[in-house]
Amino acid sequence: MKPYTLSAVAEIMSGTLAGKGTPVVADVVTDSRSTFYPDRALFFALVGERHNGHLYLADLYARGVRAFVVSEEVSAKRYPQASFITVADTLRALQALAAHHRRRHSYPVVAVTGSNGKTVVKEWIAQLLSTQLRLARSPKSYNSQVGVPLSVWRMDEASELGIFEAGISRPSEMERLENILRPDVVVFTNLGEAHQEGFASREQKLREKLRLCANAEAIVYCSDQHEVHAAIRATASLAQKRLCCWGAGDGADVRVISAEKSDVATCIAVEVAATQRRFLLNLPFTDAASTENALQSFTACMLLAQLFPALHINEENVAGNVAHLSPIAMRLELQEGANGCVLINDAYNADVASLRIALDFLSGFGKRRRRTVILSDIEQSGKEGWRLYGEVAELLREHGVSRLIAVGAQVGKHLDKFTCDVQHFSSTGHLLRQLDRSTFKDEAILIKGSRSFLLEQISRQLAQKTHLTTLEVNLTALTDNLNALRATLRKGVKTLAMVKANAYGAGIVEVARLLQHQRVDYLGVAFADEGVQLRRAGISMPVVVLNPEPGTFEQMLEHRLEPEIYSLPMLQRYSEAVLRAGEGVCSIHLKLDTGMHRLGFAEEELDELLLCLPRFRNLKVASIFSHFAAADEPQHDDFTRAQVALFGAMSKRVEEALGYKALRHVANSAGVERFPEAQLDMVRLGISLYGASATKPSSMRTVSVLKSTVVQVKRVPAGDTVGYGRMGKAEEEKTIAAIPVGYADGLNRLLGNGAGGVLIGGKPAPFIGNICMDMCMADVTGLAVHAGDEVIIFGENPSVTALAKTLNTIPYEILTRISTRVNRVYVSEN
Repeated sequence: MKPYTLSAVAEIMSGTLAGKGTPVVADVVTDSRSTFYPDRALFFALVGERHNGHLYLADLYARGVRAFVVSEEVSAKRYPQASFITVADTLRALQALAAHHRRRHSYPVVAVTGSNGKTVVKEWIAQLLSTQLRLARSPKSYNSQVGVPLSVWRMDEASELGIFEAGISRPSEMERLENILRPDVVVFTNLGEAHQEGFASREQKLREKLRLCANAEAIVYCSDQHEVHAAIRATASLAQKRLCCWGAGDGADVRVISAEKSDVATCIAVEVAATQRRFLLNLPFTDAASTENALQSFTACMLLAQLFPALHINEENVAGNVAHLSPIAMRLELQEGANGCVLINDAYNADVASLRIALDFLSGFGKRRRRTVILSDIEQSGKEGWRLYGEVAELLREHGVSRLIAVGAQVGKHLDKFTCDVQHFSSTGHLLRQLDRSTFKDEAILIKGSRSFLLEQISRQLAQKTHLTTLEVNLTALTDNLNALRATLRKGVKTLAMVKANAYGAGIVEVARLLQHQRVDYLGVAFADEGVQLRRAGISMPVVVLNPEPGTFEQMLEHRLEPEIYSLPMLQRYSEAVLRAGEGVCSIHLKLDTGMHRLGFAEEELDELLLCLPRFRNLKVASIFSHFAAADEPQHDDFTRAQVALFGAMSKRVEEALGYKALRHVANSAGVERFPEAQLDMVRLGISLYGASATKPSSMRTVSVLKSTVVQVKRVPAGDTVGYGRMGKAEEEKTIAAIPVGYADGLNRLLGNGAGGVLIGGKPAPFIGNICMDMCMADVTGLAVHAGDEVIIFGENPSVTALAKTLNTIPYEILTRISTRVNRVYVSEN
C-alpha cells in the first residue's frame, strides 16, 4: 500500500499538524497493545465510555511511535520527536481517513450486513472466489465503527474485490459506515434479535441496516424472509436498484429447487434465473444456518459475475467450491484444565446466537465428560428477562449441560427456568472468592460471558498449568494454511496431514480434532502410541503409523491403526499378527526407497517383494509412497526429479503385481510447493501446515506463538554481570527483564549472550547472559518495560524460521522441542 504523508492525513481529516515526527505512515493503530511496527504507525487516541487512548501516549512514545491523532491537549515538551494531528473527534477522523482510502480504489466492494451470519457469509464469499480473484476483506468480525475503518485500511492496489462486514447497535451508525464503505453490492443476511436493545423496534433496526444500501447498485437477500423482502420492495429508493434474491419461490433470482440432507452434507439444487443455468451445490454441512449462509454467498457470487464481467468470475468454479467451504471458527480459547477438565473460554461476548454456537463447540469436546457452563448476564439482548433466560435454559437442556454456574443479578432472577444443577453468584468477584478447583473433575467447561464481567479470570483459576509461559496455537491459522495448501492441489488429490511429534509441538489431540473436522483423508504419526492416544481421544479417521515397531502390531490392530511396511520380515510379521487377531483384510502402506536411504524397499529388492506380495491375502495395500530427500533445496532439484521418476516406475510395477490401484504419494510440504508434478494421488502436509514453510515463508500464517511474561525489571550497575558464569557483562548501566522461560521449556541455550532475543511491546530485546533452566534475562535498556508485560519468544516476529536460521537448524527442531510443561492455549478467531 502506498504510504500517506502526515500533512496529507491532516488535510483529509481537517486536523492541525504539529511536531516533527514520522513524515509518512503506512499503518493505522487504535490498540496500544498491537503496535508491532511503531516507526511508521499512526496511533489514533480513541475516547469511549470505558477507555481513553490518550492515557497510552507515553508508553507508545517509549516504544517508538512518533505519529499520533489526538483530541485532547498534549504537552509537546514530553514528546519532542513526535508529530500530533489534533482533531475534534479521533473516531470521526479515523473514519474520514478510511473513507478517503476507500475512494482511492475503484474495484467493486461488497458489504455484508444483517443480524447474524455476517462473518460466515463474508468469509464464504471469499472462499468461493479466492481461487479466481485477489480479495481485500475484513479480518475476523471487524464490523464496528472502529472495525470497519481498520478493515478498509487493508485495501490495496493488488486486490480486485473488497468484501467487508458492517454491524450496528444503535441508530445513525450505519450512515457513517456507508460513507466509509460506499459498497457496490450489499448482502443482507437476515433480521434477528442481536443488539435489539439499541432500537425502538425491529422495523427501526431494519430501516437503519438498510441505510447501507443508499448508494449501492444491487442488494442480495433472501426473499423467503418476508419482513426484509417487504421493506426493500416498499422503499422506493431501494426497489429501483438491482435486487437479487434467493429462495424457494418462483420469482427468486436464485431459486432453490431441492435440498437433500445426508449425515454429513446437504445437496442443494438451484437455478439462476438470469442465465437459466442449474447447479448442484454439495454443501459439507447439514445445519439450517450453514445452508442459509451458503446460499447467500453463492447468490452474491452469481450477481457479481453478472454485474462485473471484467472480473471474469467462473460460475462453475464457484458452484464447485461450495463443496470445499470450511467452518469459520469462533473466537474461543481451548486449554487443559485442572483435574482432567477441558476449558473453553468464550468470555468476550454473550448473546443467544453465539451461546448456541459455543454450546455446539462444548458438545464436541464433552462427549465423555460432564458438561458445565459458567455464564454471566446476557446484556443488550432487548428481550424481557423471563423470555431470554427461558431460551437459555432450553439451549442448556438441548446440549446436555449438567451444571450451570450463573454470574450476575439478571440471570439470578430467573434461576427457576433451569432444570440442571445451578449455582448463583452475584458477581465475578463473588465467584472467585468461593471457587474451589477440587469441585471440578473430568468436565468440559464452557466459560461464556459479556466482556464487562471479566470471566477470563475464572479460566485462569481453573487452568491445570499456571506457568506464565504458554504456546498459543491459532487453530484458525492452521485451517487457513490447510485451505491454502489444498488450493494448490489438483482436483481429487487427497491429503495426509502429519501430527507426529505432538503435532509439531502444537498438541496432537486438538490439532487432530481440527483436521478431522476439516476432512483431511489421513493422519500421520511416527509411533503406535501416538495413534493410540488419538483413538482414546475419539479420533476415528484413518491413521498411518510411519515408524511401526513389530512389538506394537497387536496394539495397532486393536486401535485400527495402519502401518508403514518397509521390509519383507515386517510384511511377514504383520500378516501373522493379523491372523492371530482374527481380523479380515487390513490396510498397509508400502514404503519405497528412491534415494533417501532411510527406510523402504530399494529398487533391487522389488522383484522379491512383488513375488511375495500376492501371498498375503489378508493385507491390502492402501498406499505406496516414498520420501523426498531434499525437495526444499534447489541445488538438488535434479535429484528430486529423479526420485519422482524412479518412484513412478517402481510404484507402477507394484500396482501391476497387486492387480489393483493404490494411492501413490511422494510429495511432502516442500514437494507440494515446488513440484506440482509430484502431487500424484495424495500429498503429505507437514511443516507448511504449521506455518513454517521453508520455500515460501510469507505464504503461510503463523500457527504457534511462544509467549511469556516479564516477572521483574531491575537495574544492573556498570561493571556487574548477569546470570550463570557471569557471562552477561554490563559495560554500562543496564536495565534487564527477567522472564520465566528457559531451556527446560525448549528455549535453546545457544540463544543466550545476545545471540537471540525476544520482543517486548513490539521492541526487540536481546538476551543478556546465559539462558537458565527456567529463566532468561533480556536487555531492555531504554525501553518502557514493566513487570507483567507480554513477551514474544517466537511468532510473527521473530518467526520460528528466523530463529532456526540463528541457531543453524530447522523450524522442526524449534517447534518440537517446546516442553510439555508449557501450557498450550488454543485460539479460534471469529
